[in-house]
Amino acid sequence: MYHLFYSRWPKSSQFTGWLLYSEIAHAVSTKPSGPWKYKETVLKGRGKGHWDAITAHNPKIKNFGGKYYLYYISTNMGENDSYSDKELQETSTTGYTHPNWKILRPNQRTGVAVAESLDGPWERFDKPLIEPSGPISTLTVNPAIDQGKDGRYYLIVKGDKPNDENFVRNQAMAIGDSPTGPFTIQKKPVIDYMDTEDMSLWYDQTREKYYGIFHSHTFIGLVNSEDGIHWEKAEEYEIMTKAIPTQKGEDIKPDRMERPFVYQEQGIVKVLGLACKLGNDSFIVTIPVKENAQY
Repeated sequence: MYHLFYSRWPKSSQFTGWLLYSEIAHAVSTKPSGPWKYKETVLKGRGKGHWDAITAHNPKIKNFGGKYYLYYISTNMGENDSYSDKELQETSTTGYTHPNWKILRPNQRTGVAVAESLDGPWERFDKPLIEPSGPISTLTVNPAIDQGKDGRYYLIVKGDKPNDENFVRNQAMAIGDSPTGPFTIQKKPVIDYMDTEDMSLWYDQTREKYYGIFHSHTFIGLVNSEDGIHWEKAEEYEIMTKAIPTQKGEDIKPDRMERPFVYQEQGIVKVLGLACKLGNDSFIVTIPVKENAQY
């Protein structure tokens, strides 16, 4: 069976509900292209008193050493523990202009839950995995991780570009000796020359290179690195524009096409997954990768 971990939230909370009401669900299929059958909800916000009090979003699941590590992001209302459900609903439906957004957004952090089985139980931690520093500020979100050729763990997280008046998000590399950290953010950013999000990271043992795939609002891009620290644009930098080809010959042109995810079997990239929004609907697309791809 194939197992899909994905984020979802009530349609009534509107698209901005991801910051307040997202949960991480688990689905199964006999094929990586689906159809997928919902099995269970794995993680939600844990409630007041926890760093991950509100929302559970941006899942990335990995298997290291026979254990499953589910990386995710969450947030909280800081010192304000007097908020009500009604206030959270108002924040969600109002969106970015609500005063609470200025609390919830910068309090976002990356965490990890660990289990012996894909069916859980999932153990969470009292503190987030990593704090912003170096080439990123404000928040640490959109985790992507893999084990490098040196046996260490390479974790990319997104944050704001320091001292930048424009709304630009940088990608930073953090390295640790364990999948649960501690991680040290490197001085050199992975990407700081344009606004990017949603990195997916893997180490290709055949090519002996690290690869990162991301979205930049209008296209899906690819970067690579020899050592996991010094990154450059890949030869095939623009993987695809914001249009999805179909067998009928007509492109699906979503309003948003994000969260690129690479699925591998025995180290070979098989599928590119994408999360899309079109009008009031959202959906996941899985695209087969050609076996002779020269990335």
